[in-house]
Amino acid sequence: MERVPEPELMDDAAQAWAYAHADFSEPHARFIELFREEFPNENIRGAVLDLGCGPADIAIRFARAYPECVVDGVDGAEAMLARGRARLREEDLGERVRLLRAYFPGAQLPAAAYDALISNSLLHHMRQPTALWETVKRCARPGAPLFVMDLLRPASREQAALLVDEYAADEPPVLRHDFFHSLLAAYRPGEVEAQLRLVGLADLSVEVVSDRHLLIYGRMP
Repeated sequence: MERVPEPELMDDAAQAWAYAHADFSEPHARFIELFREEFPNENIRGAVLDLGCGPADIAIRFARAYPECVVDGVDGAEAMLARGRARLREEDLGERVRLLRAYFPGAQLPAAAYDALISNSLLHHMRQPTALWETVKRCARPGAPLFVMDLLRPASREQAALLVDEYAADEPPVLRHDFFHSLLAAYRPGEVEAQLRLVGLADLSVEVVSDRHLLIYGRMP
């Protein structure tokens, strides 16, 4: 099945509400678990960049998992960031998780170089995926852990529909709609490997980690 692009930004208030209230506890907890598996002896300190942070659930989970770091969460959708800021006030994490509206490439960020870089479910939104990888190269210090998780495009629209039924059966229609179209917009491992070769990041690993997720990880050259 060929890739079907979707809008880069999710700035609709109904989308933001649905994502902020949806139950992503399993995949988001798995994100932190996989990070720890790939970097088992890493005590993350300093500044961490979360690209495409949405309503900040993973940024918050990461800050709690690594209490000596500060996380800068960046997203282009103000509706998502507003939900994240409300969550930070509730959890009193405003001093350790900072949210910023910015666009890639060329975003002006608080830190000149980051000690770790994470991202979840941003790549499939990118019409020009090299913009993400060029941002990674520009923002991560040499040797920094890089950890990007994204959706995996299934073989057919029928398989995509089955995945939506399995994992989002009880979610609102807007979330089911977005999940289906995000699956159609996701990349395959070979496509991601080609992107990485193009920007000089071919040493990063690309691994399928579930029936709907792939992982790109390694250290900044």
